[in-house]
Amino acid sequence: MPTPAQNYITAVKAYNSAARGEPTHAKTPANDIQQGEFADLVKSAIKEAVRIGERSENLSIQSISDKADISKVVTAVSEAELTLQTVVTVRDKVLEAYKEIMRMPI
Repeated sequence: MPTPAQNYITAVKAYNSAARGEPTHAKTPANDIQQGEFADLVKSAIKEAVRIGERSENLSIQSISDKADISKVVTAVSEAELTLQTVVTVRDKVLEAYKEIMRMPI
């Protein structure tokens, strides 16, 4: 795992490359691995959030026809609500970080 100093150096190199007009898709294999891992993490988190939402919906539908225990339904709905709040919070933090980066002088 890179240290904060290594992250800082990587960011400075990226800014220097952008200032020289080098294409942004020119990356080292180590950066591809790190970005691939982060992308996979985000994808799996989104898939898990969707799965939790679908489970909650299915249990809610089953409860209407008295096929599901109400405590399971309440638990599933609460879990889906918490997951949605987490996704929204992470999205807001990512957008805030992006705006912060865009305000940085080059």
